[in-house]
Amino acid sequence: MKKKMNLMTISALAFSGNLLAGGLPDDPLLFSLMIDKAEVTRPDGRSAFAWEADAWLGKDLNKLWLKTEGERAAGDGTEGKTELLYSRAIAPFWDLQAGWRHDFVPGASRDWAAVGFKGLAPYRFEVDASAYLGRSGRAAANLKAEYEYLFTQRLILTPEVEINLYSKDDPRMGIGSGVSDTAVGLRLRYELAREFAPYIGVQWWRKYGRTADYAEAEGGRRTDTQFVLGVRAWF
Repeated sequence: MKKKMNLMTISALAFSGNLLAGGLPDDPLLFSLMIDKAEVTRPDGRSAFAWEADAWLGKDLNKLWLKTEGERAAGDGTEGKTELLYSRAIAPFWDLQAGWRHDFVPGASRDWAAVGFKGLAPYRFEVDASAYLGRSGRAAANLKAEYEYLFTQRLILTPEVEINLYSKDDPRMGIGSGVSDTAVGLRLRYELAREFAPYIGVQWWRKYGRTADYAEAEGGRRTDTQFVLGVRAWF
């Protein structure tokens, strides 16, 4: 079976190795950049470009993470979020992360304090779960989970799910309280090289409550199914 040397695997090996070695000073400074998604799609019937990328810099157990994701739709500007986090390996396959998150939409932005866990759950599900605290008592939570199924050493199917929750309505950001939105995706990639893989996929998303009301008021939809075409790369 193909070994996926991702962050969780590296952190787990480093965590175990440091325990066995008694913290010997063999701890080089490392860097990684993962462009997980760079894709074209059509939300609400409009052409758009969406991205999701992570970068980290650090040593075996301690790293500085930069996460970014968002979407630029034709005629509707750019919206997304960026996170800057300190990450500490606390157990094999699990990191504790804390720091800052910045959300932006045309004409508005929000900042949050962030804390969460990132790791590999049983049955090799990759999980990224975070909680956020903002101004005026605002709170939010985000949960992502994905799984990789290998048809061959190069052909890989990735189902994923994401859910967002907020404690208060925020009309300027187009967000309602409670479960704001969910997304379920399925992407099939072919690794021309381990570092580069084009993919095709489909994504279904749904907005709920006031979030859906705000979207419809701006000419959007409550739910949609999108076909995507993109590339995945890491360095």
